[in-house]
Amino acid sequence: QVQLVESGGGLVQAGNSLGLSCLASGISMLSINVMGWYRQAPGKQRELVATITRTGTTYYANSVKGRLTISRDNVKKLLYLQMNSLKPEDTAVYYCHANVGINTDYWGKGTLVTVSS
Repeated sequence: QVQLVESGGGLVQAGNSLGLSCLASGISMLSINVMGWYRQAPGKQRELVATITRTGTTYYANSVKGRLTISRDNVKKLLYLQMNSLKPEDTAVYYCHANVGINTDYWGKGTLVTVSS
């Protein structure tokens, strides 16, 4: 059974940093085409934050470029999101996502990040 488990969320002051991790189990990282982080703020739709392909190509939403960095460790089966210069508008539940093929997606349960002003 494939599972994605996020960790690292919490409360942080604006301007500070926080790192998220996502542990993948039940699947080889090499079979995952794209992994990503999404977030959902209160009252808003879930949105894409960043993605990384199996070979390391990254993509970032404009709102986080230059502040957030996505990376993955295929050996440790971990996906990371390093978040710097956090803003109150980064407050959201952050979800880990993995795509392994057409219509085959997995999601974690999310971890809450709260940025205070």
